[in-house]
Amino acid sequence: MALLLSLLTALVVFTYIPVQSLGCDLFLNHILASRKTFVALGQMRRLSPFFCLKDRKDFRIPQEMVDGSQLQKIQTISVLHEMLQQIFNLFHTEGASAAWNTTLLDQLHSGLYRQVDDLETCLIQAMGEDESALAIQGPVLAVKRYFWGIRLYLKEKEYSDCAWEVVRVEIRRSFSLSANLQQRLGRKDGDLGSS
Repeated sequence: MALLLSLLTALVVFTYIPVQSLGCDLFLNHILASRKTFVALGQMRRLSPFFCLKDRKDFRIPQEMVDGSQLQKIQTISVLHEMLQQIFNLFHTEGASAAWNTTLLDQLHSGLYRQVDDLETCLIQAMGEDESALAIQGPVLAVKRYFWGIRLYLKEKEYSDCAWEVVRVEIRRSFSLSANLQQRLGRKDGDLGSS
C-alpha cells in the first residue's frame, strides 16, 4: 500500500511541475521526458521487491537530494544535473544491459539523455550568471558519493537480479525526489537569473 501511495504521489508531482519552473528554456519535452523516464523505471520491474527483502540496503540518500531548501539555485540545478547524469551512467553499463529489457533500457537512456541535456543548458546559463563553481562542489560530491555506494553495492552483490531490483527501486525513489527539487526551485522565484 505504501509503495502504491508513493507511486501515485510521484505521478502527481510529475504532472504538476511547471514547464518554466527552472527559469531556463525547459520545454514541454523535458517534462514529458521526466514522466516517461519515471514510467520506464516502473516498467523495468522484473522481480517483486518482496522477493528481494534480504538484499535491501539503506543507501543514505543525501539531504541535498531530499530537501533543497538550504541550497542556492545553482546548487539545486547542479544536484539535479549530477543525479540524472549518475542515473544515466549507472544504467548505461554492461551489467545493466544484461539485467534489463533492452527496449525499456533504451527508453530510459533516451529520456535521461534529454533531461541531462536540458539541465546542462540551465547549468551553463546559471554558471554564466553566478560565477560560484566552488559553491556547487559540496552538494555534487554528496550525490557522487551516494551513487558510488550504489555501484559498490551492485559489485558486492555480483550484479544479481535482486541487487538490480533494489537499485531500480532506489533510483525510482531518488528520481521522484528530483521532481520535488525541481518544484521547490520553481517556487523559490521561478527565474534563475534573479537573486
